[in-house]
Amino acid sequence: MPKKSSNKSNKLKNSLSHVVRSVFEKNNSSELSHKQVCTLIDVRENALRKLVFDILENLVQQGVIIKRGHGIYKASNSDTGLIGVIELTNRGAGFVVSDDSETDIYIAPQNTGHALNGDTVKVRVFKHGKTRKEGEIITVIQRERSQFVGTIELQDKFGFLIPDNLKTGTDIYIPKEKLNGAKNGDKALVKITIWPKSSKNPYGEVLQVLGRPGTNDTEMISILMNQGIETVFPSEVLQAAEKIGIELDPMEVAKRKDFRNTTTFTIDPLDARDFDDALSIKELENGHYEIGVHIADVSYYVTEGSPMDEEALKRSNSVYLVDRVVPMLPEQLSNLACSLRPNEDKFSFSAVFEMDEKGKIYNEWFGKTVIHSNRRFTYEEAQEIIEGKKGDFEKEIHIFDKIAKILRNKRMKNGALSIESEEMRFVLDENGIPIDVKIKTSKDAHKLIEEFMLLANKQVALFVAKPKKNSDKIPFIYRVHDKPDPAKIALFNVFIDKFGYKLSFNHPDEISKSINLLLNDIRLNNEYSLIQTMAIRSMAKATYETSNIGHYGLAFDYYTHFTSPIRRYADLMVHRVLQTILTGGKINYSSYLDDICKRISRMERKAVEAERESIKYFQTLYVKDKIGLTTTGTVSGIAEFGLFVKMDENYCEGMIPLLDIPGDRFYFDKEKYRIIGARTEKEYNFGDKVTVKIKEVNTKKRQIDLTLVID
Repeated sequence: MPKKSSNKSNKLKNSLSHVVRSVFEKNNSSELSHKQVCTLIDVRENALRKLVFDILENLVQQGVIIKRGHGIYKASNSDTGLIGVIELTNRGAGFVVSDDSETDIYIAPQNTGHALNGDTVKVRVFKHGKTRKEGEIITVIQRERSQFVGTIELQDKFGFLIPDNLKTGTDIYIPKEKLNGAKNGDKALVKITIWPKSSKNPYGEVLQVLGRPGTNDTEMISILMNQGIETVFPSEVLQAAEKIGIELDPMEVAKRKDFRNTTTFTIDPLDARDFDDALSIKELENGHYEIGVHIADVSYYVTEGSPMDEEALKRSNSVYLVDRVVPMLPEQLSNLACSLRPNEDKFSFSAVFEMDEKGKIYNEWFGKTVIHSNRRFTYEEAQEIIEGKKGDFEKEIHIFDKIAKILRNKRMKNGALSIESEEMRFVLDENGIPIDVKIKTSKDAHKLIEEFMLLANKQVALFVAKPKKNSDKIPFIYRVHDKPDPAKIALFNVFIDKFGYKLSFNHPDEISKSINLLLNDIRLNNEYSLIQTMAIRSMAKATYETSNIGHYGLAFDYYTHFTSPIRRYADLMVHRVLQTILTGGKINYSSYLDDICKRISRMERKAVEAERESIKYFQTLYVKDKIGLTTTGTVSGIAEFGLFVKMDENYCEGMIPLLDIPGDRFYFDKEKYRIIGARTEKEYNFGDKVTVKIKEVNTKKRQIDLTLVID
C-alpha cells in the first residue's frame, strides 16, 4: 500500500511540475509570486499549494526559473532554445544531439514531452553539469516519422499499438473505429493522426494489418516498416519499368565506345541476381593491359526527376535481409535491363585503364560504353581457378589476381585498414527456416573484385576533384571516412589489454598501421574475430558528403561510389555528374547535393539496422528448438546489465543478465570495462571462454537468454 501511495504522489508531483513550467513558458517575461502561480493553475487546497511551493524551489535549483525575491519567480535566461535531434533509450530517457552544443543534452523521461525517437526538436537547457547538460523538450519541430509497426492490444472500446521498437517512446492509442479490422495480437502498421496536448499518448489509426506475429513474412515486413523502408513500388513506377525492354537502341549503341569484342566477365555471389559490374581485359602491343571496369548504366534508363528516380532517391539503396532483398529499383531494371547478364549486349558506364602487370596506370578513360559479358563466374568458381584449377579465362583471372594483390599491398603500405570481412549466412530450407549457420570470409576472388572497384571509385573521384581550366569547384558526392576519435581508440586499447596486447598511438596516421600489425600477428588466434570487430567499432562511420576529407580506412585522399548504381543512389548521382563533366555541360546541383547526401547517409543507416535486426531474428529462429543446449562460447560484449556471449557451436549471440551470474553479486566496472564480483573479485572480461546453456528464446524481442554453467 505505501508503495502505491508513493507512486501516486510522484505522478501528481510530475504532472503538477509540467503545469507550473508551462506557466513560466507562457509568461516568460513576467515575475510571478507563489500565490499568482497557484491562481493561474487553479490550486486552492493547502496541501497542493505547499506542493507548488516545493516544485518552484526545485525548478530554481534546476535552473528552469530564478528567484527575484521572497516568493517571486521568473523564467530563467538559461533557455538557449537549441535545435537538435532526439535519440531515445529503451528506458524512456533521451539525448538531444545539436550542432550548437559540444555535448549531448540529457532529457529525463518526464521531460521528453511529445517527442519521439529521431524527431527534430527544440530543447531548453536548464542544467549545466560538469560532464553533461540537462534539458527538456520545448516543442517538436519536425517528426522523423509518423508510421509505426507493433502489436495490437485490444480493450473493450479502444486499442493500443505496442511498438516493436522500444525506442519509439510511447504506445499509440487507437479508437475502436480506427482499428480497421485489426484483432488482438495482430502485427499492424499504424499512423499517428493527432497528439492532443493533454494526452499522454498520441492517437492513431491502423493503415495495414501485417499478419500474425512469428511468421517470417510478417517479421521481415515489420522490420522494414519500422525503419521506414518501403516494401512495395508505386504502380506508376512499376508501369514505367515494364515499358523498358532489354533490347538496345542501335542509335544509342553507335554513340558509345564498343567493347563487345573484348574479353569481359562478371564475378559475383552464387545467389546474385543483379550484376552491377564487369571486368574486361585486352593485352596491348606495348605489353601493357587495357583493363575496363564496366558498371551498369542505370542513368540511361532512370531519367532525373522521373517517378522512378524520385522513388529510387526515397529508398536510397537496396536492403539485404537474411531471406530477401528489397531493391532500390524495380526488378525489370535491377535484374533484367540494367543487369550485366552473360551473353547479352548491355549499356555500361566504364572506367578504362592502361596498366602494366605491376598495377601502374599510364592512361585512363571514362565514358559510356556497350559491352557483352562472355561468362558469369561465382566467387567460388573464380577462387578455384586462382588456386590452380583449370577453367575458362584462367589466364585473365590470374592477371587480375596478380594486379589486385599489388594494389592491395600498396594500400596497406599507405595506411589502409586491413579488415577481413566476416559475414554470418543462414542456410534456409524450402519454408525459409534456418537449418544451418555459416561464416563467410573474403578470399582472393572477393579481394580481386574489391580492388578493381576501389580503383575505379578512387580514380573517378580524383578526375572530378582535379581542377579544370576556367572552372569553379565541381559539386560532387564523396564517400568520406574521418580519422578515429582518440577517446574510442583509448577504449579499444583498454579492450585489447584484456588479451595482453598494447598499442601506442602517438599520431592518427599510426593507428591503422598499428592495428594492421596486431591483426596480422593474431590472425590465427581465437580472439582475432572479436578484436577485429572491436577495431571496426572504434572507427568513425563512413558517410556521403559534398565536402571531401578523404577516406581514412582506405587511405585514399579522394574516394566516391561509382560502381553500384543498381543498388545505391549515390552511384547514380555520381554517374550523372561525371557524364555532365565529360560532355561539357553545366553542373546545376549546388546545395541539392547536400540534401541528397544527408538523405542517402540516413537511409544507409536504416538499411544497416534492418539487416542487423533480420540477422538477430533468424538467430533466435535457429536456436528456438535448442533450449537446454550446453555449449562453450566467448564473451563478446560487456554492459551494465550483463554479459553477451557468442556461442561456438552456432555463432549466435545471447545474453546473461548480471543478476543471474552465480557465485557472487556482480557489478560492471566501467573504468576497467569488466564484470567483477563484489566479494570474490571473480572477473569476466572480453574474450573469456565460458560454458553456457540456452535458457529462453524470444523471437519477438530478438533475444536469446543464456545461463552461465559453472564447473
